[in-house]
Amino acid sequence: TVFIDGLQVRAVIGVHDWERHVLQDLRIDLALETDIRTAAMRDDLSDAIDYSAVADCVGQLTRRSRFELIEALAETIATTLLERFDLKGLLVRITKPGAVSNARAVGVEIKRP
Repeated sequence: TVFIDGLQVRAVIGVHDWERHVLQDLRIDLALETDIRTAAMRDDLSDAIDYSAVADCVGQLTRRSRFELIEALAETIATTLLERFDLKGLLVRITKPGAVSNARAVGVEIKRP
């Protein structure tokens, strides 16, 4: 499993009128299931999942998105990463800090084969 922990992104997201006009902070954690044996044996990035490319892809998707629900953003991220990278499955966790005043954060976590 290759992972990216705590990717900080900003997006227009939410169902309230005020949320449709501001950028909000999101934290995205990814666990990417892939076979790393060839990359480990050859020590060559071309055989590996490029963390930077994944982070750039997620950042671009998030900046362009205008979803109301983080569930929709999570599904879009999962579908896109599964299409663009050699993955056997993944876990996407999106945290929205400050969405509920008496909670550190709320969010959604999805796993796809």
